[in-house]
Amino acid sequence: MGNTASRKIRKSYFKRSTGDRLFSGILVLPAVVITVIFIIVPIIDSVIKSFLDFRVKNIISNQPGKWNNFENYIKLFQNEKLTGAIITTFSFVLFVVILQFVFGMLLALILNSKIKGARFLRSIMMTPWVVPTIISALIWMWMFQPQYGLMKYIVQLFTGGAVTDFAILNNPSTALLGIGIAALWKQVPLTTLLFLAGLQNVPDDMLEAATIDGANKVRQFFSIVLPYMKSVINVAMSMAIINNFKQFPLIWTMTGGGPDNATTTLAILSYREAFVSNNIGSGAAVTTVWMLLMVVVVFIYKKLMGETEVD
Repeated sequence: MGNTASRKIRKSYFKRSTGDRLFSGILVLPAVVITVIFIIVPIIDSVIKSFLDFRVKNIISNQPGKWNNFENYIKLFQNEKLTGAIITTFSFVLFVVILQFVFGMLLALILNSKIKGARFLRSIMMTPWVVPTIISALIWMWMFQPQYGLMKYIVQLFTGGAVTDFAILNNPSTALLGIGIAALWKQVPLTTLLFLAGLQNVPDDMLEAATIDGANKVRQFFSIVLPYMKSVINVAMSMAIINNFKQFPLIWTMTGGGPDNATTTLAILSYREAFVSNNIGSGAAVTTVWMLLMVVVVFIYKKLMGETEVD
């Protein structure tokens, strides 16, 4: 009797377990299908086209491209288009992501304190983030406008009229900086909100114990706050790296990749090659390099963050 009851219980458990797995699979299936159709298949198609001489005329005439091995990649490296775009992309990502972390953390610490109006600041802080990227680009183009822009007026005011020519987007040495400022304005609010959520999960008793032990605020921040926020920082900074690696509308609207290719990132170069030069194969080659670099950078970042511990 005991063995029979035990077998019935196990049989019932396995049936229920199988049913749970089947139900979970049904729930996950739509996401898997969408991922395969709209992400995996286009990526594979793009990688294949990067090894073809495939142009817009092939699409119009419905003709397959000709296999040309690594010719698309070789041409891009030979004319230094790809090299320059890689350097510009990494410069932009490094600048924006580092400052995004610094400003996001500072604002989160301020909003997490007992200052007056913290709730109001939290509510209006998200305004730049909800503004569409194209609108953000137009706002900053107006602010940087060399004849009547707000930034020109501010610079003239602080320099007593000594600086009259302030065309940040028209200067190859400062154009990327101007786009970086616009990107920070839009992206810092979300980072701040994520960090703020992380700060509010830091145990108060740990901070109180550290205070009793004589640890100052700086020591508490590096020894307690940062370790507890590690997962939040990982997510926020991974999102920032990916978002800025694929940044296109802001750059294209503000400078179009100019002046003198100073703001031509991999996203801009891919678009130019595919839809301006009408060379789909070359654009796919840029996209392939772009995707691989982004994956490698995110992987290295995750690896470093996984191995880094703050004592």
